[in-house]
Amino acid sequence: MQKFLNWLDSIAQIETGNPLSKWLERIVFIFLILMILSAPHSIAATQISWLSGMFLWMIRLFIKPRPTFVKTPLDFALWAFFAWSAISSVFSYDPATSIDRLRNVALFLIFYFVINNFKTVRAVRFLASALIFSCMVNVLWTPLERIFGRGVEIHGLSANSPLAKARLEEGDTLLEANGKKLKTPDDLIGFVEQNEITNVKFYRPDFYFIVEVKQADLLNGANTFEKLGITGWKKSRNWRSAGFYGHYTTYAEVLQLIAALVFGLFIALDKKHSRRGAILLLCLLAMTFALILTVTRASQLGFLAAAFAIVFINGSRKMLLALALIALPLGIVALIFVQQSRQVGFFDQKDDSTIYRQTVYKEGFNLWTKDARNFFLGVGMDSIKRYAKEWRLFDDGKLPMGHFHSTPLQLLVERGLPALLLWLWVLWRYGKILLRYLQIESRESRVKILSPKSKIQNPKSSGWQKKGIILGGFGSLVGFFTSGLVHFNLGDAEVAMVFFMLMGLSVSLVIQESESKVDNLNLES
Repeated sequence: MQKFLNWLDSIAQIETGNPLSKWLERIVFIFLILMILSAPHSIAATQISWLSGMFLWMIRLFIKPRPTFVKTPLDFALWAFFAWSAISSVFSYDPATSIDRLRNVALFLIFYFVINNFKTVRAVRFLASALIFSCMVNVLWTPLERIFGRGVEIHGLSANSPLAKARLEEGDTLLEANGKKLKTPDDLIGFVEQNEITNVKFYRPDFYFIVEVKQADLLNGANTFEKLGITGWKKSRNWRSAGFYGHYTTYAEVLQLIAALVFGLFIALDKKHSRRGAILLLCLLAMTFALILTVTRASQLGFLAAAFAIVFINGSRKMLLALALIALPLGIVALIFVQQSRQVGFFDQKDDSTIYRQTVYKEGFNLWTKDARNFFLGVGMDSIKRYAKEWRLFDDGKLPMGHFHSTPLQLLVERGLPALLLWLWVLWRYGKILLRYLQIESRESRVKILSPKSKIQNPKSSGWQKKGIILGGFGSLVGFFTSGLVHFNLGDAEVAMVFFMLMGLSVSLVIQESESKVDNLNLES
């Protein structure tokens, strides 16, 4: 136990002599680790860890010796964005709902929780590694789940089948009956024979539905197949992978953010033909494969944009060409998989999701520009849930109610033009911080190479890891913005939490590096 506490004190740089302060800092850092480990899997575990750690950290701020609150160049932009969101919520068409939604906007506080409790480069490296390691659990499970298969994919469906009468179709995959998982047709017949009406959850690309199968519609027969009116079945292996989240878009968005971190570390590593290089490459390939299995085009495109941005910033033309040569066949594979899995092309005007987006984009723009009030203040977060019918949204109720499937448009409609401008300011400031560090680091590296006194870089040095995490942070920013053009990823709590975690990791390193250089200058003077 003492060894663990010593390790914890060392990595978290817990040096206070006050026993209460020391234990608070230890527990806060443990919750920080749990938050990072939970992020790729569970929103509930992540938020519990974050809120618990945040509460104890706030208590720690009032106990002497009081820790210094870390100030960043992002502070004003982040708080201005939150303040405008609050103002928009007060003037919302549905203030109660919009004010309640401020809880999601407050997820940016994760950035402060991270950055104020990362006091050493070692801690940042450890937590970045922990995030990647944790994500690999669901990444490795994703292809295994596909091999095992799931549910009951029905074939040979007759016209008078009770399943056909419930509007099920050939090739649909039955997943649950009254909330219980189905493994064979016998499982289903057991529920239908015992209940007058059985709620059956099924998957039909790309959506999940629930239908009612009636006991009275069962056919006379000697076996399960005859009673259900089918001739065969098999385990399904055609669905959009969702990790442990339960939703493929959320999983794809989180996956592309963490994959950008891995790619940044791989690009920053000098000796790629090494054990570390092999591990990073294995993680990168596995995450890319899992991302392809989500069949989420925007997230795949976001990761591609992130990869090119990382290589471009790193300044290697040879690597940029190599990336293009690798991306081309991967893109073809992803396109073929999309066509086979979803029966749509990469850019397909007949695709239901494309038609849905075209409809809500037009409706959202019209709602935003309806009058000066909407243009400036927006209609309020989630107010469309109450007024969708009155505003004749979602093709006048013909389409399922959702959101506007675009972060910029969602901000414009719900919080007005100032909200979008403030959010773009946050992203611009964040990107500028990382780019400035990378440019300075690149100049210093060239000076060291040209200097006759320079030595070969120690392979155990943490310099490449610092650069890799910051490159990954910049890549995740590019990917997040790119996919956010057609996904409301800022409104997806799981995705937003991981984004702010990566923001905290990368900005923390920049601040620590700048403080270190100031200290060195003071010592030299």
